[in-house]
Amino acid sequence: MKTFLYYLIALVWIVNGLFCKVLNFVPRHQEIVGKILGEEHSFLLIKIIGVLEIGMAVWVLSKFKSRFCAILQIIVIGTMNLLEFILAPELLLFGKINSIIAILFMTVIYINEFVLVETPIKTTN
Repeated sequence: MKTFLYYLIALVWIVNGLFCKVLNFVPRHQEIVGKILGEEHSFLLIKIIGVLEIGMAVWVLSKFKSRFCAILQIIVIGTMNLLEFILAPELLLFGKINSIIAILFMTVIYINEFVLVETPIKTTN
């Protein structure tokens, strides 16, 4: 289950980073960044954010310093969603309900890293 959740968490980062931001399949993300950080640099900033999100997916899959990675993910998701909730709620896909989705995702990350215990595979002799 824990390995499945690592893949699921990484997939969320890849979809949001690569498809929604770098490839701009969801222009609303650039609009959100433009509203919060300024239109003049939103194109470049959304690409940088997208690449960082792809990097987060790689980090999740690497399991390197996984607890620090999980804490950073929770902080990033919480901060990003709080800013969007306050400064650009009209641009969110589900409006202010996006916060509930973010909280659920942060909970999955927390449970995967701090609650679930990875059990070794037993082999029979």
